[in-house]
Amino acid sequence: MSKAALVVFSGGQDSTTCLFWAMKNFDKVEAITFNYNQRHKQEIECATNIAQEWNIPHMVIDMSLLNQLAPNALTRSDIEIKTGENGQLPTTFVDGRNLLFLSFAAVVAKQKGISHIVTGVCETDFSGYPDCRDVFVKSLNVTLNLAMDYRFIIDTPLMWIDKADTWELADQLGRLEYVQQHTLTCYNGIIGAGCGECPACKLRSAGLKKYLEKKEATQ
Repeated sequence: MSKAALVVFSGGQDSTTCLFWAMKNFDKVEAITFNYNQRHKQEIECATNIAQEWNIPHMVIDMSLLNQLAPNALTRSDIEIKTGENGQLPTTFVDGRNLLFLSFAAVVAKQKGISHIVTGVCETDFSGYPDCRDVFVKSLNVTLNLAMDYRFIIDTPLMWIDKADTWELADQLGRLEYVQQHTLTCYNGIIGAGCGECPACKLRSAGLKKYLEKKEATQ
């Protein structure tokens, strides 16, 4: 059996870089996207378009229940996008999102005979999100293996790198310009460079600037 991977895919910078990483490291790659009635439907469209362009089998799963359970700035336009202050989580944190996404991805992966699940979570730039931590991923990996009596491996290629290093990885994979132009990170739903004002855009642009300065200094 060929080595295969299922990528948890949002069409953003991180998950798209992970998609290209998986395409390099696995014989077969598929992608899964979750529709949880997120603030902008462009995310799903972006993920679908990228998957189609690169001939990646892709499925979109209805997770609208999450919208009902965990109101937040990513699912409700009447909730302001704010970074966390005084130890509080950002308003963009969705309780249980990665727990549910990885669990459902595991169910799909097992049905397809796939062991590797690839996700773009990152502890270095995790913005205080507890479900982006390495300890959470490792714990869930064990739980999924026990729950389904199946050997899953959750791959996290971005776990210990910052945004500048993520841009560098995209460049090493030969996809820097593609990720710049075709991915959606912006909380306001603007593909590419985004709005430039939301926390996600600021983190993305600062990382790109840092990487390009480093690249220029070494040439």
